[in-house]
Amino acid sequence: MSATSASTTSGRAAAEAARNHKGTIWRDSPIVAIRNLRRVLRQPQIAIFVLIQPIMFVLLFRYVFGTAIPIPGFDYVQYLMPGIIAQTLVFGSATTAIGMTEDMKGGIIDRFRALPMSGGAVMAGRVVSDLAINLVSLVVMVVVGYLVDFRIVTSVGEALLALLLLIGLTLAFSSISAVIGLAVKEPEAAQSAGFIWLFPLTFISSVFVPTAGMPAPLRFFAEQVNPVSHVSNAARALTVDGYLCGTEICTDPTRAVLLSVVWIVGIMVIFVPLSIRMFRRLE
Repeated sequence: MSATSASTTSGRAAAEAARNHKGTIWRDSPIVAIRNLRRVLRQPQIAIFVLIQPIMFVLLFRYVFGTAIPIPGFDYVQYLMPGIIAQTLVFGSATTAIGMTEDMKGGIIDRFRALPMSGGAVMAGRVVSDLAINLVSLVVMVVVGYLVDFRIVTSVGEALLALLLLIGLTLAFSSISAVIGLAVKEPEAAQSAGFIWLFPLTFISSVFVPTAGMPAPLRFFAEQVNPVSHVSNAARALTVDGYLCGTEICTDPTRAVLLSVVWIVGIMVIFVPLSIRMFRRLE
């Protein structure tokens, strides 16, 4: 056997061994997440967008729309901040679809397949890195909120529970976004498809205004169906000690928290396995 043939055979054997020796999702997903975060740091326009957009939303609604929106029993900034944080995190979850399609189009997914790593780590790493970026937005919004007179008036434990619900909502919507990205496969299409359904979902909700003045069908959807409303209400109850139940102020967070958990778990039970199945079909 010639040296060239031996080298070719050895290379094929190594490639086959790499394909057969898969890593674990727990080991590999942090590596993928760090890779994605380094990519963001090399693109400062993304970091600027992550920092500037939350500030613009807070200031716009606090000082422009807030002057014209009366909230019975609430200072508007106290009503606004938990909801607008939820809305910003939901919008931020759409970047999962865009990132997935960019990686597929750029060929990095094919390179990952040639490595001895878990296929699920690619998706998990993408979701984790996007969550980290969204948490930066959350911190920025809380800081800006405090500068414009927002105050958390509940206990540390309640505030942490609100944070966990917001993180859960982000992960749930990121799993939907991953399915969208795997379905459309193009970054431009992912950007459109990733945001077009989020606008009605966040605006037909209790994020910015009370739902009591909405037409009956929209009010029913906002109060009874929309998971963004449930998480916003739960976050309000857990941070500012109350949320609007129609025209009444409810202070018991139990119902809103339970509905939030049901929606978050239900979305992830459906879309996480679906996204994994769609990803494996690409292999």
